[in-house]
Amino acid sequence: MVVKFRDLRWAIIASQHKSLRQAAETLNIRQSTLSRCLRDLEDHLGTALFERTTEGTKPTAAGLEFLETAGHIVAESETAFSRLKARGRGERGGLTIGICAALSAGNLRATLMDYLCRFPDVEIHIVDRPQMRLLSDVATSAIDVAIMMEGGPNWTDRTLPLWNERVVVALPKRHLLAGHPVIFWNDFADDERWLISQRDPGPEFHKPLMVKLGHSRLAHVTEHDVGVDRLLSLVGAGLGLALVLEGATGATYPDVTYREVHDADGPTRLDFIAYWREANGNPTLAPFLAMLRERYPDLAVSSVESGV
Repeated sequence: MVVKFRDLRWAIIASQHKSLRQAAETLNIRQSTLSRCLRDLEDHLGTALFERTTEGTKPTAAGLEFLETAGHIVAESETAFSRLKARGRGERGGLTIGICAALSAGNLRATLMDYLCRFPDVEIHIVDRPQMRLLSDVATSAIDVAIMMEGGPNWTDRTLPLWNERVVVALPKRHLLAGHPVIFWNDFADDERWLISQRDPGPEFHKPLMVKLGHSRLAHVTEHDVGVDRLLSLVGAGLGLALVLEGATGATYPDVTYREVHDADGPTRLDFIAYWREANGNPTLAPFLAMLRERYPDLAVSSVESGV
């Protein structure tokens, strides 16, 4: 005979009450069913666990020793079951998020902080890679979800439009435009020197530069194989100006200041999208996506569902 987990629980409950009747009422079972279970357990163990008298039922010396061990087994098992259930609900485990953006400020930082508050038992792994590499890793399930600017490589699986961030110009504090509260595209001089990172998302800033300034005013663009932090250090050294997103403005660099870049319609903005595989089986992914949809509802889908 194998001792059942249920039998251990019932024996523990029986030891906590003065009578089998009270224990049976707590368990919502018949007293005869509980009594038979305890008898079978004692027969299997070859020793009496309970002393039955007219005054009630109490554990024997052997019963106390057995119940102490049973209590540890039940407690550890229930903890393990609870953890497994939490993992199945996506409340425990690990989640790997690929990003191609700065984290010092903005929506991405706020989103990750919100998720950590809601799911403190999920271990988050952040991967910062170029857009092509991120999507490749999503396709192979090396990462669970990628968050990056719109306009990257084609993706045929699941996506969710998220937030947009303002385009900001980083310029030396001694620059003539540093005193402006905001800067318009036509404020930049024709011979302005621009610095662009060759690493993602740097190439994406070619587009607004070309659209807003035109080819004729981009003769002084220099590409550097460095990350955003090194690029901003070059700005502080006076080598030129650089475009970044507002998410990068939480970090400070010597002699660097940030200003929004506007056109006639207001701030220039770039959109962010989440990319993932429908077939991804990581339980922690669904709650993360649910939180993203809560924070950034897909208005296009909502309009279709509501018949708008």
